[in-house]
Amino acid sequence: MKPIIFDFPHVSLLGNNIRKAIAGEEGKILLRNFPDGETYLRISTNVQSREVIINASLFYPNDWILSLLFLADALQAQGARHVGLLAPYLSYMRQDKIFQPGEALTSKTFANLLSRHFNYLITVDPHLHRYHELGEIYSIPSTVVKAAPLLSQWISTNIENPFLIGPDNESRQWVQEIAKDSPYIILDKIRHKDGQVQITWPTINNIENMTPVLVDDIISSGVTILQAIQHLKTLCAKAPVCVAIHPIFAENAYQKLLDAGVSKIVTSNSISHPSNQIDLSPLLVSSLEKTLNKI
Repeated sequence: MKPIIFDFPHVSLLGNNIRKAIAGEEGKILLRNFPDGETYLRISTNVQSREVIINASLFYPNDWILSLLFLADALQAQGARHVGLLAPYLSYMRQDKIFQPGEALTSKTFANLLSRHFNYLITVDPHLHRYHELGEIYSIPSTVVKAAPLLSQWISTNIENPFLIGPDNESRQWVQEIAKDSPYIILDKIRHKDGQVQITWPTINNIENMTPVLVDDIISSGVTILQAIQHLKTLCAKAPVCVAIHPIFAENAYQKLLDAGVSKIVTSNSISHPSNQIDLSPLLVSSLEKTLNKI
C-alpha cells in the first residue's frame, strides 16, 4: 500500500518531488484557528494501517510546532501504522550546552518533544557540534542524510577552477569531502559574546585566477561570510560564490551578501528560497525507502 505524505505546514517543491518519487499519496488536512487563536485540525485522508510521513522543514517552527504535534497525535489516534518526520532542516540544535547559569538546554527539550510524537526522524546535516550524533538526544531512530555529494557535484559542474573556503574548524571534514581534488582552506573563527566574529586566515598563495567558493552548512546572519568576502577582494580577481545547505538568511542576510559582491548564492531546498538550485529529494528518497523497508 502506498505511503501517505503530508507536506506541512505548506506545500513545497521538495515535498512534491519526494511524494512523486515514492509514488506516495498526498495527505490532506483542514487547519484553521478559532477566534481565540487555538488550533482546529481535521485529517481528511484515511490513514488507518498506513505508513505516514510528515515532510516539515523545521524553519522558524515556533509559530506552528503545536499544530505539527497535533497532526502527529491525530494520525496516531486514527490508526496510522507509523508516523515519521522528514525534517530537511532540523531546528533547535545550536543550544547544545548550558553556557550561562539558568539557560534552557533547548536542543534536548525539543528532541524529547519530537521523540514523544514520532516513530522516526530523517534530516539533512543537522548542526552537530558538541553532540556527535542525534541519538544522544533523540530517543527514536534518526537518520542523518549528508548533502556533501550534491554540493560537490554542483561545484564541479558549474565552477571552473574552484578554490573552497570553510568557515571554521568544525567544517574541516565536511569541506574536505566536498572539495575532493580541489584546493581548500579552513578559516579560524572566534565568536565573541557581543556577537562579533574574529577570523584568522591561513597563508595562501597563487589563487588570483581561481574562483573562491565559500561553503557552509547554514547561512544565518552571514557575518562570517561577509567578513571573508571583504578579505577575498584583496586575494582574488574573481567574485566569490556562496554554496550552503540550509538557507536561513536571517536579518536580510541574503541581500547583504549580494550587496557585498558575491557573484552567486546557491543553496539546497531544505528550506524553500529563491537561491535553491540543489535538489535534496534523491538523497531523501533513498533514505526514506531504506527506512520504510526496515519498519
